Amino acid sequence: MNSITNLSAQQLRNAAALKEKIQALEKELNQLLGSPAAKVAATTAPKKKFTMSAAARAKISAAAKARWAKVKGDKPAAPAPKAKRRKMSAAARAKISAAAKARWARVKAAQK
Repeated sequence: MNSITNLSAQQLRNAAALKEKIQALEKELNQLLGSPAAKVAATTAPKKKFTMSAAARAKISAAAKARWAKVKGDKPAAPAPKAKRRKMSAAARAKISAAAKARWARVKAAQK
């Protein structure tokens, strides 16, 4: 068989025309026989993007946490009780307020 570099321009054009005819005939044959290659090319449509709802993610997360707790032998953690807020006495509030006012007075005096 001749190397492609040894062919003339006319021979290259004939080879390209024959190749196109062969491809057209193969395509026609595939359409007649219903080959899987033709069906695959026709059915490749872009897939839709799947989005999961927040509720579904929460369910999956809870199930995964429960599975890991079972594996580790942990019991489900109960929510920690809220700490009671301490009340500051009126005298303590007055003392803090006086100290803050004195600090601000010193800062303003230093700026003058």
